[in-house]
Amino acid sequence: MTLVGLAFAYLRDRALNTALNILLLTLGVGTMVILVLFSSQLGARFERDARGVDLVVGAKGSPLQLILSSLYQVDVPTGNIPLSTLAALRRDPTVGQVIPLAQGDSLRGYRIIGSEPAYIDLYGGRLAAGRIWAAPYETVIGSEVARRTGARVGQKFVGSHGLSEGGAEHEHTPFTVTGILTPTGTVMDRLILTSVESVWEVHGLGHAEGSAEADHGPAAQNASIRDHQTEPEVTALLVRYRSPLAAVRLPRFINAQTQLQAAAPAVEITRLMSLLGVGIEAARGFAVLLIFTSGLSIFVALYTALRQREGDLAMLRVMGAAPAAIFAQVILEGLALATAGTGLGLALGHGALALAARAFSQLGEMGLTGLSFDPAEIYIVLGALALGVIAAAIPAARVFGVDIADTLQKAR
Repeated sequence: MTLVGLAFAYLRDRALNTALNILLLTLGVGTMVILVLFSSQLGARFERDARGVDLVVGAKGSPLQLILSSLYQVDVPTGNIPLSTLAALRRDPTVGQVIPLAQGDSLRGYRIIGSEPAYIDLYGGRLAAGRIWAAPYETVIGSEVARRTGARVGQKFVGSHGLSEGGAEHEHTPFTVTGILTPTGTVMDRLILTSVESVWEVHGLGHAEGSAEADHGPAAQNASIRDHQTEPEVTALLVRYRSPLAAVRLPRFINAQTQLQAAAPAVEITRLMSLLGVGIEAARGFAVLLIFTSGLSIFVALYTALRQREGDLAMLRVMGAAPAAIFAQVILEGLALATAGTGLGLALGHGALALAARAFSQLGEMGLTGLSFDPAEIYIVLGALALGVIAAAIPAARVFGVDIADTLQKAR
């Protein structure tokens, strides 16, 4: 039997001990992989979805809630703001661009957002099929929406009131899909986009100039709502600065108004990541403890096994095995344990994140997936393998100090 075969034979002989060592390392590596994937993917997604947006303007409330609901579409809006705010900001010479968002409805959990084509351009969206909306009740859908719902260009659908499934359906105002976007890797992939006027008309509200009632015939049941509506509203405004001066004066000016608040995505996301960072660091510390515990367990197991196999090792020496070869055989045992634990840990980490993204819709909406590989995982793998080798090297060094004659005499 070769030394490699002998190493695996010894591991099989201690099957329970071997399994426990592998399990400890699997849990440690798996936890580290989950944390690395979670933090890197979440940070990258936050950065992509906030790209090009300097300020978000919305109703008074939590600034973080405003950012999450308007940029990342994972929370409920803080409220609505007057449409006149859009015109006022566009007149400001320090503002380069203002994109309105109107929210309130969804299709199977995918949000229907009233906006302008500039919203698609903000994320570099391109049409894979069809065209941009040109009239009320026409929509462009993201690639994820098309994939999950099976919607195609020309297909009609009815939206539901509210941002989650189960709301009352607007049966009298069906939408038509006129375009499908290519994947962008941003929030755009899971949105249904239409004009702001479409969202107003679905809810029985007139246009800013009056109404499109004669052309599009909104449902009669909404007429009373329209009669009492003084001014159409939007949910939030995405602002890009033209001048650095805007960053100094605009947020303060907006927050001084009673109905409005301004939130900077960079500030709020940094705050969110710092809050998440406490939990992530605590979990990372636990994972490191598990990995080092597994290393200690491997050391104890191999040290004990070598003490029990001293007679076998002495016989191998008598049969001509060099001390370096026996040392390598013990190192191989530690490396085999580390390799098995590391491989299973990688599978556990990616699999657990994939299952979590499927089980919890908000995780999936944030773009978390177990199918991607992060470069930092290489360091986890190398660290775990090195730990296995080091844990095995310490007891393996005993083979160089074994007295063959004395050991054989004691083994009789």
